[in-house]
Amino acid sequence: MSKPSLDIHFGDNLEVISAFEDASFDLIYLDPPFNSGKQQARTRTRKVRDEGGTHVGFGGKRYATEVLGSASYADAFGDDYLAFLEPRLREAERLMAADGSLFLHLDYREVHYAKVLCDAVFGRERFMNEIVWAYDYGGRPKTRWPAKHDTILWYVADPDDYCFRYDDIDRIPYMAPGLVTPEKAARGKTPTDVWWHTIVPTSGRERTGYPTQKPMGIMRRFVRVHSDPGDRVLDFFAGSGTTGEAAIEAGRSAVLVDSNAEAIDAMRKRFEGVEGVRWWGAK
Repeated sequence: MSKPSLDIHFGDNLEVISAFEDASFDLIYLDPPFNSGKQQARTRTRKVRDEGGTHVGFGGKRYATEVLGSASYADAFGDDYLAFLEPRLREAERLMAADGSLFLHLDYREVHYAKVLCDAVFGRERFMNEIVWAYDYGGRPKTRWPAKHDTILWYVADPDDYCFRYDDIDRIPYMAPGLVTPEKAARGKTPTDVWWHTIVPTSGRERTGYPTQKPMGIMRRFVRVHSDPGDRVLDFFAGSGTTGEAAIEAGRSAVLVDSNAEAIDAMRKRFEGVEGVRWWGAK
């Protein structure tokens, strides 16, 4: 088996992926902007010792906040969102291998409309699951139920022949371990279509500082269960490159595409020193 490779393209994703060969990817993961109507931004900071600082820590020591950098992108498409999404989904359908899968990651704003669009593009018979990623972080409004989940739609090229590596599913603890045998409790259970997983910790080593970064735990599950070693993975809304890291880690090759220069900068830092990385369209 050849060594995994990582190709990173800087440019408009529709233009870039239109040059890729038919049926050339075994797994496609898409995490497009959610059409929130806002400028998405993330600022990275750290606390440093400063006698004049406003933060007081253990033993009365004072700290100041130092800004390390920030990243942002516009997330506003208005009524044109599905018009933006449709040609990219049609290209993704063309690029799926015969036993390939596609995952479309959205939130409550557009996922219902996108489901209807995906059914038209892929066919309802190729829809496999609606996966809910639930987390518990951030503000809690007092005027409605707090929105604490994203929705991921799973489609396949062939509902009778697709990759699902059941034995590679990471197991989770039983919520009531006393109701099962000690052996089962020790082994854990497989997740359902509701995935409880924290977001990327604010001060964790995993964080790149890029807005909407997805946790490695989620991406590892997609890659390890829905592709085989040596397969090719595509993410053309690559952001900080989490899909690429999960793919390389699992022995898969990956192609990442993004048009945001800040995303490319984040990936340069993330993959610095990694062998086999090739850059396209980026200086």
